[in-house]
Amino acid sequence: MSALPTRRAVERLLRPRSVAVVGASATPGALGASVLANLERLKYPGDIHLINPNRETIGSRPCLKSVEELPLGVDVAILAIPRVAVLNTVKALASRQVGAAIIFSAGFAEGGEAGLADQRELALIAKAAGMMIEGPNCLGLVNYVEGIALTFVEIPVIALGSRPGIGIVSQSGAMAAVVAVTLCSKDLGVSYSISTGNEAASGIEDYVEYLLDDPHTQVMALIVEQFRQPKRFLDLARSAQARGKSIVLLHPGRSRAARDSAATHTGAMAGDYSVMRTKVQRVGVVPADNLEEFGDILDIISRCPARPSGGSVVLAESGAFKALTLDLCEEIGLPLPVLTDESAPALRAALPVFVPVSNPVDLTAQGLVDPDLYRRALAALLPDERFGCIILAIIQTDAKTSAIKFSTIVDAVRSLAPTKPVVFAGLDEGAPVPEEYVSQLRALHVPYFPSPGRAFQAVARISGMAPHAGESKIARRRVPRMDLPAGTIAEYRSKELLTVWGIPFSEGRLVTTLDAALGAATDLGYPIVLKAQSGQLPHKSDAGGVLLNIADANALPAAWTRLHDNIARSRPGLALDGVLIERMSKMGLELIIGGRQDPDWGPIVLAGFGGVQAEILKDVRLLPPDMTLEEIVAELNQLKSAELLRGFRGSPALDIIAAAMIVEKVGALLIAEPRIREIDLNPVIVYPRGSGALALDALIVAGARDPDISS
Repeated sequence: MSALPTRRAVERLLRPRSVAVVGASATPGALGASVLANLERLKYPGDIHLINPNRETIGSRPCLKSVEELPLGVDVAILAIPRVAVLNTVKALASRQVGAAIIFSAGFAEGGEAGLADQRELALIAKAAGMMIEGPNCLGLVNYVEGIALTFVEIPVIALGSRPGIGIVSQSGAMAAVVAVTLCSKDLGVSYSISTGNEAASGIEDYVEYLLDDPHTQVMALIVEQFRQPKRFLDLARSAQARGKSIVLLHPGRSRAARDSAATHTGAMAGDYSVMRTKVQRVGVVPADNLEEFGDILDIISRCPARPSGGSVVLAESGAFKALTLDLCEEIGLPLPVLTDESAPALRAALPVFVPVSNPVDLTAQGLVDPDLYRRALAALLPDERFGCIILAIIQTDAKTSAIKFSTIVDAVRSLAPTKPVVFAGLDEGAPVPEEYVSQLRALHVPYFPSPGRAFQAVARISGMAPHAGESKIARRRVPRMDLPAGTIAEYRSKELLTVWGIPFSEGRLVTTLDAALGAATDLGYPIVLKAQSGQLPHKSDAGGVLLNIADANALPAAWTRLHDNIARSRPGLALDGVLIERMSKMGLELIIGGRQDPDWGPIVLAGFGGVQAEILKDVRLLPPDMTLEEIVAELNQLKSAELLRGFRGSPALDIIAAAMIVEKVGALLIAEPRIREIDLNPVIVYPRGSGALALDALIVAGARDPDISS
């Protein structure tokens, strides 16, 4: 896509006043027949033009012989025709000034070079004619606001009415239909369901931009295999966040197999999933890991009066389940702030004396003999600012039990009118719960879950998406333009450049002769390290270009000779810039800190444990480049081996603040200097608290010019 569709073009597609069905059919099950059946089933009020060269009529409707017989300016043409006929048909539609085309046919970009060439031709036609194209390889769309189904799939179309709407935008047509059915089954309102397919001339970003200003859409549910305009999407997500609209994302591609599947399915070139997820979360997008979680998150965000945030409190009815809850919530990262008699006097007063104050709260079976207990507990907890969500984990068992508990809980929610999320999760999935109770809860903005695990997971996912604390104080630091030669910059020069940004390194000196090395070593103090220096030698150790613990002046000449011999054997003909002499640093905990300019998503920072943890355990985290120091510290504390930073088995707590400051500076530098493609600080040694951190090695890779990337 090279030209962005106008809002008017998108509106003609989503809210057409006239529709043409190219390939209309009277054969049950045929695509053209199914499209017409949907239009008639929903009593589409606009003009319908059927095109079939072999029929005079279909039912009571006349048929045109060809596209050329269409009146000028039809809003949408639906192409239910073979792939080989698509290009010529779209050209004919353009000549009739048709506003938009929906192309079901597959076999374009996902089908090989010939298909890709045809798809590019479709984009050129659309651009020249100002035509909107949905697809190819899509299932069409459904407008639930006005009851317009431009698809061959027969799905229930429940009018949105006055409910806040969820706009579904999916590259997969099948998943769009599945999610629409799921949401309707939860009695959630859908505004639009749009299948974008291969996105020849319109894509996810175009529909998100339209829905930002759509008064019927409050939440956007996106199923995306590849963002084709990442920078634009990030800007749109920021706008959504500013307008109080939520975006929930299901994005396959965590595994290599899934990324390969995406490429064959939609013709997309898959990017780095972890980078994508880090960047979109930074702008408020809530990611889901699977279809069930996707629907659960949408249920909570769409139905509740506010998003869950911070800590949660669980009202349960079983001691064993209380223990299970503590296990699960620790595993999934759902904070459950501790409650005691002293810290929660209102709750203490609401509970029977034999029920201890805790989180989760075990109400036991007391609610069956004292149903008002649920109301009293809710009334005590709702004002408590420690909790952004209350989860009711209730045993349902049978109709009699449900009647006692549900009626009381429904009345309590109705009278208390909570402004924070209350989520109901039944423990005994499959219990005979009358549908009327579920409907009453949902009408009061309380999501109903038939099992607690999914409720906890969804709340945890949303709660972890609290607005970020702001931008790093140095993230937009302005500095003079750096002298960056293109390519890999040797360690000594990389350190010179990075020192300007306050990144700490061992004191060192570049030398080219043994005599200079002896003088430098005397000045720096033994023991020392020797490092061969060349931009063509990024991995010095592999070539024998790093020699450690040179103890004194007697050992230095032999080490000098050995270093140069190693390089001559490993890299014949390589001319070194010199040798970097540094004093050996003290032992400490090794971290790896770095960053790069992702070609799609822009600057991203990596921080984690070095050595074995980096290479085998991959105990690292990807971070946005503009995080505050406090946010970086919180992220470092999420590393699997974070106990090593906090002091493990009697070892001293380490200077995590100093490490976080290096991370902050790397991110700021990537923002300020987009010519820097990569920065690698490995290892970074972290010392006991108050003693700082030191980067022992550094490498910069720079581009020849400023890359066109997102921030």
